[in-house]
Amino acid sequence: MEKVTEILVEASAEVVEPRFRALAEGEVMEKAPGEVVTVADREAERIITRRLRELLPVPVVGEEAVAADPALALALRDEPAAWLVDPVDGTKNFVAGHPAYAVMASLVRHGETVASWIWQPVTRIAYTAERGAGAWRDGERLTLARAADRPEQWTGILKTRYLPRPQADRLLANAAALGPVEPGRGAAGIEYPLVAGGSHDFLLYWRTLPWDHAPGSLLVTEAGGRSARFDGAPYRPDPLGDAHGLLVASDPEQWDTLRELLLAGI
Repeated sequence: MEKVTEILVEASAEVVEPRFRALAEGEVMEKAPGEVVTVADREAERIITRRLRELLPVPVVGEEAVAADPALALALRDEPAAWLVDPVDGTKNFVAGHPAYAVMASLVRHGETVASWIWQPVTRIAYTAERGAGAWRDGERLTLARAADRPEQWTGILKTRYLPRPQADRLLANAAALGPVEPGRGAAGIEYPLVAGGSHDFLLYWRTLPWDHAPGSLLVTEAGGRSARFDGAPYRPDPLGDAHGLLVASDPEQWDTLRELLLAGI
């Protein structure tokens, strides 16, 4: 666990952090309509990929590698084990000079996330989780408390960008029964730790690309929360990113109430 954290921290220090708020002309590209990538993403992924393979020689499913060859993601389904890498989670924030970005990795075995790592370069905080062993923030174990009794006390994040407009509108209307709700921080590696650390009660996503959600989902569940699809199925990293809808809660019992409230009529 410590070795992977070291790999992420060193790759970040080498090629990501020196370019934060210092990207040169030509170092930001569009890889798909509305999706940007930087030289920092690509260089960090190359470094992390090489070093993870040295640690455990299994396929590496990196966000940028998959952008070039989508078939690489099938290793999450077809191989006994695979690494997942998000070299700069929150690239738009990174490009804009906003500090909400992270460097992330996960280990997937037989389709389930068994270990995960989130490094937040600006705060210098490392989050780690290991299936069956717990969740940690800089070596301090994370244990979530029981949720408050009343839903109007629950705070969270609703990511409605990729939802069809009628469902998004209904979701936001349903959220009036809850406490303060925000649209998100633009980086899963920032948002999931808010729940695992007890600052927020829930997260709701529609699009669930595996490198974005495998690290944080394991972090929250190992801290005592629940991360599940809208039908209640436990989260598993979908190789093609075609599985939509994910509700994350700090308390497993709270999850059921949140689904009932938020998804009514959707």
